[in-house]
Amino acid sequence: MDFKDYYQIMGVERDASQDEIKRAYRRLARKYHPDVSKESDAEIRFKEVGEAYEALKDPEKRAAYDQLGANWKAGQDFQPPPDWNAGFEFRGGGYTGRDGADFSDFFESLFGQGFGGAQGHTSHAGFRQQGQDHHAKILIDLEDAYQGATRSIGLQSPEIDKQGHVHTKQRTLKVKIPRGVKQGQRIRLPGQGSPGMGQAAAGDLYLEIDFKPHRLYKVDAHDVYLDLPIAPWEAALGANIPVPTPAGPVDMKIPAGTRSGRKLRLKGRGIPGKTPGDLYVVIQITLPPADTDTARAFYEKMQQELAFNPRSNMGV
Repeated sequence: MDFKDYYQIMGVERDASQDEIKRAYRRLARKYHPDVSKESDAEIRFKEVGEAYEALKDPEKRAAYDQLGANWKAGQDFQPPPDWNAGFEFRGGGYTGRDGADFSDFFESLFGQGFGGAQGHTSHAGFRQQGQDHHAKILIDLEDAYQGATRSIGLQSPEIDKQGHVHTKQRTLKVKIPRGVKQGQRIRLPGQGSPGMGQAAAGDLYLEIDFKPHRLYKVDAHDVYLDLPIAPWEAALGANIPVPTPAGPVDMKIPAGTRSGRKLRLKGRGIPGKTPGDLYVVIQITLPPADTDTARAFYEKMQQELAFNPRSNMGV
């Protein structure tokens, strides 16, 4: 998937005001409208301009897009970093009155389903209107899901200054992370959304949970996976070895003759809950280096004394 430089497509600077972006869109839309343009690529350019404007006209989308930074180049191979919009506070949904099929995979990856969320609730009596709900994704440590925690969470939200430029404002909230929280689960903070009108209640803030990348573990729903290196003799002869888990080390029996890639289950050692997940240990046999005379001699002795051909089932 290619990165799209929406500012380059619109022909504006990254610090352009919202009015400058609107004027650029009107000019380019007239220039490339398929009904009037004689350009050979008018239809393609018209869609590109429409997509760029869809991203930049909305302060929330624009501020989120700007989080990617200015170092990405148009056409560069791109995948959204897992934390690209973490801690960013949204009010609107992904699309604003347009069919999602009009947009590229790049736009979909940033602003498709899951971007923003539902609007606030409305009460028509006496001009009372409940405030909009806000939504944000936050990253937590996997260990927090095992133990529970209280964390200070920094959030950013866009605002437009008097000159029409988009800036982000920051706030910090203390949030209780419940034990057993799952990836994708939402924590509701009542009254932390937009203020209401006419003495109506404020909206709520919904925090969607995601886990920070971990050096040891990968998460799949409520299950956890660990690649575990073991020595060749532990695999061949069997062993009882300590295995790290997010809740602390446990002993595991490695059966004799275990092969690399074998998956062993620690039942109930995944993310806690009424029905806890499991922790799957994926065996990785690791060879000692032949970096000394003694080690090389040991490998040579194995070569001579063990009738072992790992490719015997391949006919070679």
